[in-house]
Amino acid sequence: MANRGPAYGLSWEVQQRIDKQYDPELEQILTQWILAQCGGIQPPEPGKEKFQEWLKDGTVLCKLINSLYPKGQGPVANTDPSNKAFKQMEQISQFLRAAEQYGIAPTDIFQTVDLWEGKNMACVQRTLMNLGGLAVTKQDGLFVGDPNWFPKKSQENRRDFSKDKLKEGQNVIGLQMGTNRGASQKGMTGYGMPRQIL
Repeated sequence: MANRGPAYGLSWEVQQRIDKQYDPELEQILTQWILAQCGGIQPPEPGKEKFQEWLKDGTVLCKLINSLYPKGQGPVANTDPSNKAFKQMEQISQFLRAAEQYGIAPTDIFQTVDLWEGKNMACVQRTLMNLGGLAVTKQDGLFVGDPNWFPKKSQENRRDFSKDKLKEGQNVIGLQMGTNRGASQKGMTGYGMPRQIL
C-alpha cells in the first residue's frame, strides 16, 4: 500500500474481506492474456503485490487497450512509462476512459486508487475479466489468446414476428394458468345414480 499506515479495527476487517476476494488463479489467466495480447512485455512475478506493481504505472494497461483496436487507432496516444505518481495515475485514468468507450459498464470499472494504492485488486481483476469477455464477444479478430479464459457476454437476439404469428400466440393458454389437457369426464356417471355391481 502506497503511503498509508496499517489499518486497525473496522478498517482492517473491511480490508481483509476485500483481500480475500483476490483470486491468484485469475491473476495467472489475466497475466497470460495480457502477455499474449500485447506481446513484448516482461511478465511479472507471481503474487498480488507483484501484479499490482506490474500494472501500477498504467503502461501495460494502455498497451492492452490499444491492442484491442486496429493498428494506429488505439485510444491512448502516449504509453511511455513514468516514475511520476501523477503521470502514472493519469495513464490509469486514460485506460479507464478507453475501457468505458470500448463498452465496459461504468459499474464494472475500478477506481484509479484501487490499483495505484493496491486497495482493491479484486476489483481490478473483475474489470480486466470484463474487458477480456467483451473482447472475445466482439469477434473482430483483434483478441489474442484462448477464448475459453473469459465468459462471453450475452448479446441481443431480436426477433420480429409477423402479425399473424402474434395473433396466433394470443389463443394459446400458458401453462402458468393451468392446463385443460388430460382431464375429462368420459365414462363418469351422473350424480345420485347407484353403483352397478355385476
